[in-house]
Amino acid sequence: MPKIVELDEKLSRRYKGARTMVIPSPEEVMQIMGRVPRGALISVSEIRKILAHKHGTDTTCPLTTGIFIWIAANASREMVEKGLANKETPFWRTLKSKGELVEKYPGGTEYQKSKLEEEGHRVIQKGKKWVVENFSNNIVHPEFFME
Repeated sequence: MPKIVELDEKLSRRYKGARTMVIPSPEEVMQIMGRVPRGALISVSEIRKILAHKHGTDTTCPLTTGIFIWIAANASREMVEKGLANKETPFWRTLKSKGELVEKYPGGTEYQKSKLEEEGHRVIQKGKKWVVENFSNNIVHPEFFME
């Protein structure tokens, strides 16, 4: 990994005309998450854009990216708990695409909410979901990660 795949006609339609897709490595995803500065945020869709640009593809696999974000969050927490790392990868700064908190992160939305509020964000409830108010004002855009 990473692996670049050509999309057949059916998958191309599914991904809005994309012809190529990168299946990223877990390390790449964790590296991006780790570079988001304090007070800033990133969405899953922004991570996918960064990876597609990096590998010269039209899109990034949403399923594996989501899985690797979850793995990065849990691995980071586990490493700190076992004393194998001094600090966590700031996974709480990675949100769903509409600014929603991720209930499957270690500690659930309560942990993510508290960490985001410590960094100055306002987290509000919209229906059953928790979102960062005005999250798009604090998104780190893909250009920040591109060389």
